Amino acid sequence: MTEQNLFAVVRSFVLQDLAALVPGLPEEVLARVEVTPTKDAAHGDMASNAAMIAAKPAGKNPRELAAGLVAALSGRPGIAKAEAAGPGFVNIMLDQALLQAQLPVILAAGEAYGQGLPRGAKVNVEYVSANPTGPLHVGHCRGAVVGDALANLLAKAGHDVTKEFYINDAGAQVIALARSVYVRYLEALKLSPQAYIETVQGGMQYGGAYLIPVGEALAVQYGDRFAEMPEAEWLDIFRDFAVAKMLDLIREDLAALGVVHDVFSSERALVQSGGVARGLASLLEQGLIYRGVLEPPKGKTPDDWEPREQELFRATQFGDDVDRPIAKSDGSYTYFANDIAYHADKMARGFNAMIDVWGADHGGYVKRMQAAVKALSAGRPARLDVVLCQIVRVMKDGEPVKMSKRAGTFVELRDLIDEVGPDAVRFIMLMRKSDAQMDFDLNAAVAQTRDNPVFYVQYAHARCRSVLRAAASVASPAAVLASLTAPEEMAMIRRLMAWPRLVEQAAEAREPHRVAFFLYELAGDFHALWNAGRENASLRFLQEDKPEETAARIALVEATAIVLRSGLAVLGVKPVEEMR
Repeated sequence: MTEQNLFAVVRSFVLQDLAALVPGLPEEVLARVEVTPTKDAAHGDMASNAAMIAAKPAGKNPRELAAGLVAALSGRPGIAKAEAAGPGFVNIMLDQALLQAQLPVILAAGEAYGQGLPRGAKVNVEYVSANPTGPLHVGHCRGAVVGDALANLLAKAGHDVTKEFYINDAGAQVIALARSVYVRYLEALKLSPQAYIETVQGGMQYGGAYLIPVGEALAVQYGDRFAEMPEAEWLDIFRDFAVAKMLDLIREDLAALGVVHDVFSSERALVQSGGVARGLASLLEQGLIYRGVLEPPKGKTPDDWEPREQELFRATQFGDDVDRPIAKSDGSYTYFANDIAYHADKMARGFNAMIDVWGADHGGYVKRMQAAVKALSAGRPARLDVVLCQIVRVMKDGEPVKMSKRAGTFVELRDLIDEVGPDAVRFIMLMRKSDAQMDFDLNAAVAQTRDNPVFYVQYAHARCRSVLRAAASVASPAAVLASLTAPEEMAMIRRLMAWPRLVEQAAEAREPHRVAFFLYELAGDFHALWNAGRENASLRFLQEDKPEETAARIALVEATAIVLRSGLAVLGVKPVEEMR
């Protein structure tokens, strides 16, 4: 076999043999058949649930069906042994020669090993999408890393991916930004802003020092032209100027993290172009928007609830808990209406597969947005997945890190990058599932120990490279792959074999953290083999008296380096050639 994904090959065997044993099984049953790694290597290399999935529709005992599969699979090329286990699992052990032969497959593919075939459909991954009111903070960081790694992972799996940033520049927050910048503008002119501040309800919302240069730039460009003018004369100018400067800051912060978006979409531009009306037109045509009165929210009493007629979207028809307002009492659209229009715009641009990466505080918004996409699809295949990212707490010496001086109210992303570097930020952010809260330990992020996962993985790659540099001066005869029989060596090969399946499964589950875990485990396997060679000379990579065995081990090391680089590329982390 020369196929990259041996799990897919064996699954095809299982499906063929299952079809022979039980003809006519429905496609939905066959789709649930899996071939997965075993949890215990003593049980084999792979396991399948086929017999248990097919038993009921086939009207057979799962153990009986498993026995039939074992008999059929035992004659398949590359399968050394198959046996029934438990209630009907089929455990499969691959031929050792097949595992060894996977190394030339990896070497021939290079970093394209694990690359999925083109899937045709376009996928839009929208992430970060921060309000353009200031520099990015640590909360944005996790979404940026998860979204970027997920987009890379989907591309690795064969999808046509577009990375998108949605600029929330149509709401009250950018008006507040303009007013805050006006205060800095007055200060730059050496004028007191107090009188103006007192006229603005809520005062100066964005007080960070990062707005000082924005106010100064406006003072240079306009002088005192707007110092005495009413707000209506300067608000649009100051808002557009401030948003542009904040987007420059955001792009700089993202670039420092290695994040570059393909598309920046403006909410304000969508609204001004009539995009909301266009986006809602399909729902109106389907009769999914009506005037009605919502029930009071749970916990409200009649005294503080005012029932009123509103424009509502029939969200409950598509899985939501209640119908949702799309217009306010003054006739203006709600944020939800704008978001419906934005996703309709994505679909109009050819994206039927959409993934939004949001903060966990938006979890209550998921059902309504997925309901809207279902309604918008109206017979065409469309899917919205939402990946939620929990908060991150930055810790140092066991204590939470103090707030940023420049921003005034939060830990800036740039401060974190400057402290530990972008590689550590990205890798560590992916060492927990995105919907789990995490503490980012600055001490661990700079430690040169196993506790620092990015160091541990990069060190494994650096060790691989050091072996390959040393091997360059050694004669390289044809490798005798059959010499790779040590448990540590076979564990390495089995781990490398799992990479294509890992890519496919992690992409489908929308879980890039699986890649980080895989790389950490692969690095652990390599370090274990390295250390075994220190204690047992027969396991050393370079042995002058055994050139063919040395060539085989060099092939193993090179394949390991390839997969490490491939995985690090998905995470957006640089491989390291050497470490001191």
